[in-house]
Amino acid sequence: MKSLVMGLGLCATLLSAASPAWAEMPRSSAPADAAVYFIEPADGATVGQTFTVKFGLKGMGVAPAGVDAPQTGHHHVLIDLKQPPAMDQPLPMSDNVRHFGKGQTETELTLPPGKHTLQLLVGDKNHMPLDPPVISKTINVTVE
Repeated sequence: MKSLVMGLGLCATLLSAASPAWAEMPRSSAPADAAVYFIEPADGATVGQTFTVKFGLKGMGVAPAGVDAPQTGHHHVLIDLKQPPAMDQPLPMSDNVRHFGKGQTETELTLPPGKHTLQLLVGDKNHMPLDPPVISKTINVTVE
């Protein structure tokens, strides 16, 4: 139990603003021809509250978070973000930044009725955006 508490304390210290562990975390290079895009839904689509989202990636491979393989990464879906997240630190996990660290290439999203924006961003083994960022164009969906 003591080691668990010490481990949690270390994690809290690493994640605190006073000691940003990510400050020394290098960003992985993106292949020059890498691109991420939505296969589904199409930009401007009207969808139900729960709908399928399929991710496309070209010029590199998909690998789960934690896997250190060259020219690979995993998907993150950015939902209704007004501006992209910081590209020099690990992506936060929130309702607006969804992680697919198991290497998933599709998911089911449930969103409230209304207009929403979706964007894909590829992260490396540590959830860091690649350098340069591999980010899709923003698409718009209307949820009924």
